[in-house]
Amino acid sequence: MRHTQLAIIGSGPAALTAALYAARAQLKPLVIEGTKPGGQLMGTTAVENWIGDISVQGPELMQRMRAHAEHFGAEFVGGDATRVQLTQKPFTIETTYGETITCDALIIATGSTPRRLNCAGETEYWGRGVTTCAVCDGAFYKNLPVVIIGGGDTAMEDASFMARFTKDIQIIHIKDALTASKPMQERVLKIPFVKIKYNATVTAFHGNGEHLTGVTAKDIITGEESILTVSAAFLAIGQSPNTALFKDQLELTSYGLIQTSGTRTSIPGVFAVGDVVDSRYKQAIVAAGSGCMAALDAERYLGGNSLDGE
Repeated sequence: MRHTQLAIIGSGPAALTAALYAARAQLKPLVIEGTKPGGQLMGTTAVENWIGDISVQGPELMQRMRAHAEHFGAEFVGGDATRVQLTQKPFTIETTYGETITCDALIIATGSTPRRLNCAGETEYWGRGVTTCAVCDGAFYKNLPVVIIGGGDTAMEDASFMARFTKDIQIIHIKDALTASKPMQERVLKIPFVKIKYNATVTAFHGNGEHLTGVTAKDIITGEESILTVSAAFLAIGQSPNTALFKDQLELTSYGLIQTSGTRTSIPGVFAVGDVVDSRYKQAIVAAGSGCMAALDAERYLGGNSLDGE
């Protein structure tokens, strides 16, 4: 068993920014980075919306962030958190490597997991045409054919965003009507070049070994399949917040996200940031900003200061 003032669960932009700020504040944070460190950016190629970098590879960016936090004194341990005890202090965390860690304050930055179709070619072309973020990757596909999979608000937002770059957009939705809010639907339905294929799903992704070149769309009523030539496929079928560890101890929203006020959770001394609380933005820079906020809040909490500002 080991004890630390501040533990951080996660290793994406939110966790690493929190670690950097906490380390510089001499809190000596202990980061439980998981068995697959780096978060979702580890599966991306060029990142062009990270301020200060015109273009940077996702894994390179995460490596630099980790090194930055480590330089100022953040300590990293491997393994996933498998159990937490938040009902009494100090808090306790157990890991897959059999380690038990206690802490006076905890920052949760466990992120979310994009839902996948789990069909042929999806893993092979993930980050090479198959993506979940039109805002992140849309500009790469100017004047190229793209497909958006889903019929909710995220799919409509993706279609509206992609309409800035290309007029060859198809939406594939498994139901016979869109499920997005009426205003979001109307915005997309007014775009004349957006085509919608209802009662359909994607059963395979195809490529040339380097990048996505097409998808197989299947009509779920007739069973008929057709191959669509596309350069990008945006999955807009939701994300699952990684909150299973905390569901019986922290207040969660109806979507399974951790309920927060600022970065504070329902338990004093426990803070949550990034995609595990964010239902709207899902951007690395937003997650990083929230990580900064959590570190500042944790510093005040550990120093016995009020978190209410004035």
